[in-house]
Amino acid sequence: MKLGLVTYNLAPKWDLATLIKNCKATGFEGVEFRTTHAHGVEPTLSPDQRKEVKKRCADGGLTIWGLGSVCEFHSPDPAVVRKNIETCAEFVKLAADIGARGVKVRPNAIPKEVPVHKTLEQIGKALVECGKAGAANGVEIWLEGHGRDSQHPPHIREMMDLCRHPAVGVCWNSNKPDIVNGSVKEYFQLLAKDIKSCHINELCSSDYPWRELFALLKSIHYDRFTLAEIPETTDPIRVMKYYRALWLELQRP
Repeated sequence: MKLGLVTYNLAPKWDLATLIKNCKATGFEGVEFRTTHAHGVEPTLSPDQRKEVKKRCADGGLTIWGLGSVCEFHSPDPAVVRKNIETCAEFVKLAADIGARGVKVRPNAIPKEVPVHKTLEQIGKALVECGKAGAANGVEIWLEGHGRDSQHPPHIREMMDLCRHPAVGVCWNSNKPDIVNGSVKEYFQLLAKDIKSCHINELCSSDYPWRELFALLKSIHYDRFTLAEIPETTDPIRVMKYYRALWLELQRP
């Protein structure tokens, strides 16, 4: 496994130079660029700007793992869903141009006025379209476990089963609802075959079975990025160094 950083919430104010410098100084190997942040890696970049981002990250030893879009497909309004699918396609093209492995998308709710299965089916169909765009550009689509009701792992499983596109996978998001009787094993196994990316957060917290999660990731031979999604701090270098030390410790047998 490799350690990376989601720019949400630690680094939303860091420009690209700061991001590269801080990750290099602390042993973080990759990044998921969350949209709207100060790094400026957005679909609005020109072709030359995209080349510059790719080169600067490569020169700085930073892997561009993914793009953290906020594309979501649960709205009862078809026009909103269509707009999000089109935006996802724009992020896919950006990912291809800068050498990112995938684009993160998410469910963010299950509308109360719509039958649950109908919303899950709608999301699944939208993911097929996103997956086709991704496959055409050599980019994966990662469905993040997200949203108060929509993050429920059986719902994520149903979305994936309704999608069944090879370019679409799951971003394990390390949510409290993953836990059943103190363990994440049941829901991890439910999604394991599709896990393509992974967000982790406060590794010092005893509220989540981190050592079990790391063991489960190792059991499926996960050799991709685990991405820290941790709060902003006034002492980021020190915090990131400690975070990496704990991350290494959690991988010990």
